[in-house]
Amino acid sequence: PEPFLESNVFGTFAILEALRTRNPEARLVHISTDEVYGDTLVGSFRETDPLRPSSPYSASKASSDVFVQAYARTYGLPAMITRCTNNYGPRQFPEKLIPKAIIRTLTSLKVPIYGTGENVRDWIYVLDHCRAVEMVLEKGVPGEIYNVSSREEKTNLEVVRTLLEIMGKDETAIEFVEDRPGHDVRYSLDSSKIRRELSWRPERGFEEGMVETVRWYIENEGWWRPLADDGVLHPTPWKLEW
Repeated sequence: PEPFLESNVFGTFAILEALRTRNPEARLVHISTDEVYGDTLVGSFRETDPLRPSSPYSASKASSDVFVQAYARTYGLPAMITRCTNNYGPRQFPEKLIPKAIIRTLTSLKVPIYGTGENVRDWIYVLDHCRAVEMVLEKGVPGEIYNVSSREEKTNLEVVRTLLEIMGKDETAIEFVEDRPGHDVRYSLDSSKIRRELSWRPERGFEEGMVETVRWYIENEGWWRPLADDGVLHPTPWKLEW
């Protein structure tokens, strides 16, 4: 947990202090996560819902969100917060679910799935997230929070099945493994606000984005191979961040 505090809490504090003392007019977009709300079996979280982080990581992110809001309110910093769902796309570090599954499939290894694979996440293509951040930076209202989601919720099993189909493999490539401790069941964000107020919409559907992502990893082994050789292909998945 200590690295989370150093990066997310103290790192955010350092940025806020630098802006307060040196450039208080600069606009800041603080990138947060859907995990600060905790999980839910039904419905989707809005920006006004209370924070219920359930892990040291999400607790550190929630803390940094509160610091940003406090500096915006106390010192008038033009800061905004975005909370986004799961990203995927080219150049994602190989420890994450989708690149990990692609790389293990390319190297003829089993694809591990926690528990039954029924944990649900909303998946958004990385460039759509980048566009959302850019819109918030340019047009967002200081002090406001904007949820960012694609409205394409998938179970982990559905994600891997889609990936295997694209790569011409069947489900025998899947290996179900012991679930990780405290694995939240479902994250879901209501992104109506950013769609309504800033006219943001995701441009890539999940299947289209997955095809582009698989193609990139196939064509760029020189990028991921050194990282994979550093341990991402190890078969004990719950030590890794999905």
